[in-house]
Amino acid sequence: MKSTEHSDFDAGAAKSILRRACAVADVDPDGIEILRLGDHAVFRIDGGRIISRVGRGADRLAAVRREVAVARWLADREYPAARLVTDAEQPIVIEDHPVTFWGALADGDTYASTAEMGVLLRRLHDLKSPPFSLPILQPFEKVASRLGRAVIPERTRAYLRSMAKDLEAEYECLEFSLPAGHLHGDFNVGNVLRDAAGCPHVIDLDGFAAGPREWDLMQTAMYYDSFGWHTETEYADFVAGYGFDVREWAGYAVMRSVRELLMVTWLSQNAGANPRAADEVEKRVATLRSGGSRRGWAPF
Repeated sequence: MKSTEHSDFDAGAAKSILRRACAVADVDPDGIEILRLGDHAVFRIDGGRIISRVGRGADRLAAVRREVAVARWLADREYPAARLVTDAEQPIVIEDHPVTFWGALADGDTYASTAEMGVLLRRLHDLKSPPFSLPILQPFEKVASRLGRAVIPERTRAYLRSMAKDLEAEYECLEFSLPAGHLHGDFNVGNVLRDAAGCPHVIDLDGFAAGPREWDLMQTAMYYDSFGWHTETEYADFVAGYGFDVREWAGYAVMRSVRELLMVTWLSQNAGANPRAADEVEKRVATLRSGGSRRGWAPF
């Protein structure tokens, strides 16, 4: 079986890899349900009791090993985050694809409040740094590989590459207000879920890095002011919980553009297999070109 690193990494290929990993880990693959497909394919298995993440290929291995280390560190600190399950050594690597197994927090996706998110993020940033090194945040490191494998029109690819080049230069000139430190890397409402008892936990730990704390505040701010996915009250609750409004920082507009670029390139990976994703990529790029409202961007 050849590696599925490029365009042939779809739900079917990921499911085949997952079944093999389940056999190694002695996990029941009963009722495999795909939840999303991006840098990882994420599945619910074992009757809904376990979440499994299947990486696209060998280039995800270092990040997944770090994710495992972060999960163990947060568990030792009694911080409410995703917990690894099974006695098998993780990640399990199948044909260069790293696979991990996590305890499901609830039967469905029940999200924390923005007030709880702000408190949890503040608590995370206030932890003493982990006893292992974290990579320096490199916002643009995945852009080239994502665009290289994306099945999108060449004019779209060229535009996004040019945008990334310009933004990278602007990003290097930013002056940050908050002290640097460890970051979640992808902190947003979709990654803060309630368990069966209603307690919020932070998930998707593979983006942990060291860098400007403003990075972790950006998505909640954008979900409010760019996309309208949070209300004014919800965003105010988040700011009160964390203690800082990133929109008042002078570099906010540049960082917002960086985050928008990453949202589009992340989605572009699925354009070849998902017509809805392909249409959404083109819609988003049209608004980037025109400077139009982002309120029409659909969540994925």
